[in-house]
Amino acid sequence: MNVRDVRKRYLDFFEKRGHATIPSAPIVPENDPTTLFTSSGMQPLVPYLLGQPHPEGERLVNSQMSFRAEDIEEVGDNRHTTFFEMLGNWSLGDYFKKEQLPWFFEFLTSKEEGLGLSPEKLSVTTFSGDEESGMAADCESVTIWKEIGIPDERIFSYGTKKNWWSRAGVPSKMPAGEIGGPDSEVFYDFGLPHDARFGKECHPNCDCGRFVEIGNSVFMQYVKQADGTFKELPKKNVDFGGGLERLTAATRGNPDIFLIDVFDAARKVLDERSGRAYGTDEATTRSYRIILDHMRAASFMLASGIRSSNTEQGYVLRRLIRRSIREADKLGIKDAVLADVAEGFGASYASAYPFVQSAAQTICEELEKEEGQFRKTLTNGMRELEKMKEDIDAFLLFTTYGFPIELTEEMAKERGVALDMQAVKSKMVEHQALSRAGAAQKFAGGLADHAEQTVRYHTAHHLLLKALQRVLGPEVHQRGSNITSERLRIDFSYGQKMTAEQKAEVEKIVNEKIAEAMPVIRTDMKKEEAEKLGAEREFGATYPDTVSVYSVGPLDNAFSIEFCGGPHVSNTNELGIGGKKFKIQKEEASSAGVRRIKAVLE
Repeated sequence: MNVRDVRKRYLDFFEKRGHATIPSAPIVPENDPTTLFTSSGMQPLVPYLLGQPHPEGERLVNSQMSFRAEDIEEVGDNRHTTFFEMLGNWSLGDYFKKEQLPWFFEFLTSKEEGLGLSPEKLSVTTFSGDEESGMAADCESVTIWKEIGIPDERIFSYGTKKNWWSRAGVPSKMPAGEIGGPDSEVFYDFGLPHDARFGKECHPNCDCGRFVEIGNSVFMQYVKQADGTFKELPKKNVDFGGGLERLTAATRGNPDIFLIDVFDAARKVLDERSGRAYGTDEATTRSYRIILDHMRAASFMLASGIRSSNTEQGYVLRRLIRRSIREADKLGIKDAVLADVAEGFGASYASAYPFVQSAAQTICEELEKEEGQFRKTLTNGMRELEKMKEDIDAFLLFTTYGFPIELTEEMAKERGVALDMQAVKSKMVEHQALSRAGAAQKFAGGLADHAEQTVRYHTAHHLLLKALQRVLGPEVHQRGSNITSERLRIDFSYGQKMTAEQKAEVEKIVNEKIAEAMPVIRTDMKKEEAEKLGAEREFGATYPDTVSVYSVGPLDNAFSIEFCGGPHVSNTNELGIGGKKFKIQKEEASSAGVRRIKAVLE
């Protein structure tokens, strides 16, 4: 099967079982300062998993664009990617284990409605319990798997690090009030010979590549009490996630996900430009995989409005591009190639994500520009390397000039200079540990900050957008935002610098609406009805048939109406608590035709 077939079969399968299909959230989460990227289908649904009613009901299904920056170093094997699609289905207090596990097994094995995989190729894992927290083993899932037909020898049990989920990690780290529960993973056995480098015995969680995880059902079953014990939730949730690319590879019986259809056009470009066929040798294959993965991710990022920079999402994008250039060099490709590689992804995803193909020219221009700039970086790094003569500081070249360490090592060898690579690697480990420690705060959990001040800024953001439209014109629309407890930031479509008078007028309007003590009201309605009301849409987002809108003032006489999932204050006067006033701190260019405002309540 191809990716489109598998995606459609999955959505159709669960639609027939009462699930509403919801659209993929943007790859860059809006109004969520805790995470740079959407990394799973669950992430945008956390408020609903915590109890907020979803406008589409208690059974949901979708395919979510996802990106995990922490997996960059893993890319190069047959199954790891940074960008991927996560197939997901959810029960919000409706069905539970006895429905979820048989349904997923049926989807995997049914030839009529599912993927037609051989049941003999499937192994499963369950939760073995945790003595420290007193959590019992998940015997119920084991029983269900046996009833389905999975024999004992293909049912494995692991502890909290493998088969337990909570936002905080293992049970001992969960704070009081946190929800979590056991999970059950399904692995596909591709039948590859075991690689003894990864241990004496092969098993589902072995990293040799024989077993590949294709789905994980999380059962949010417990809430932690103040005394450290766990209590069963009155309404239990199911959160399933399955890698679309891995499932597609399983239908083909080939464990290499880079041989599925969405990579075909890009792989052909590398074949032609390098003169080396994919699979020629381990090094060539690794370089191919890194370029294919990184350029697919870069295409979606660029199409979503991200641009290369030295901070946040832009830094991750730049890192993907520069790693790809280095790998292209290893393949013997010295001319610009990345734009040509990326071009094929627009067509590959045209039916599911047409915005990528629509941004083809932008993607091409940005990749060509970044590739040219990095080749200048390499030239500058070579100049500094020459100055160092025999006293070469590879770590300095990398951190200051972006000059790849492996390239420094190659050049030093050519000169007959012996580098202390152990010392360099030690510095790199320390450097990466610091980077990961900082990034962990961004990537852990994927929850938006719902602190009181952040919620106030979220509501102020709505007031600001409407005020901008009144002052600058109705063609002004949001093009991105970032909201923390310290300030709000909005990117909006406007082609010139705002005057001091315009900024003062915007501030005046926002503060007037705060003083008017207007109610902030959430309403669930049909998407078409919201569109007729002129509700402002989130840039790049698609919406289900039933949506939530927030209005400042009653719908029939509202100051602003926006598609939004919340949270918000209940009245605008809450923004002025303590005599605070809305104030624009800075107005500047963000990108071509887009301005940026940073504002505070003080």
